Amino acid sequence: MADLEGRVVVVTAGASYLGRAVGETVIEAGGAVVLADHDTEHGAEAAASLGDRARFLTTDVANDDNLDRLIAFAIAEFGRLDGVVSAAAIFEDERLDSSRELWHRMLDVNLVSAAVLTGKAAAAMTGGGAIVHVASISGRFSQPNRVVYNVTKAGLLMLVKTAAQQLAPRAVRVNAVSPGWMWSRNIERRYGSRERADALGAEFQALGRIADPKEVAQAIVFLLSDASSFVTGADLPVDGGYSAMGPEALGQAFEKVRTIE
Repeated sequence: MADLEGRVVVVTAGASYLGRAVGETVIEAGGAVVLADHDTEHGAEAAASLGDRARFLTTDVANDDNLDRLIAFAIAEFGRLDGVVSAAAIFEDERLDSSRELWHRMLDVNLVSAAVLTGKAAAAMTGGGAIVHVASISGRFSQPNRVVYNVTKAGLLMLVKTAAQQLAPRAVRVNAVSPGWMWSRNIERRYGSRERADALGAEFQALGRIADPKEVAQAIVFLLSDASSFVTGADLPVDGGYSAMGPEALGQAFEKVRTIE
């Protein structure tokens, strides 16, 4: 079991389903959490639901002053900073038709802001710490309806490796978790119901459904805790078997060949 007794963790995208689940899991492990998001309504609601060991701060991760304020707020509220979960992302993507402006915005939020936060947070971790970036299976696999998002997540995976090397002498570990399809507001807007999302996602996940945010949160908290004390620069897939399957996936190719025969 992960143990975060007395530790303080900042979570960006704290208003998301995953952010809330991470906050809940950190608190269950004995820690305290600061949720950060530009979505004040859902973020404040999430923090309030988690009790007195949770706080919320409205934050634009693409604003350096906001990131400084976030770190200072966590230390002012709880006296220290031990961990960061960087989960902020935007999903706009016009594939190769994406404008330069869209490329810059996506890279800024999904990648550059994660890098800046990594440096600022590590500087505030006086006794070592752990940083977990929420990457994606999209950072390792091409997908027909995306280009920009995948590139940002691929860059994030390299950030994890290089930051892990740079920060190891300061006892700050840096890792990634790569979810597959996961229940989120984005998925809910796109598909409407969890049942429909599970049915559509079942084709791509060997376990036959999409992930609950809590399942991804538990992997994140493992990487924040001393249970993973010799793990750094790693990417942990939490994808229901998505990355284990080859091009034949769940047998579709076999079924087509059998039909032809």
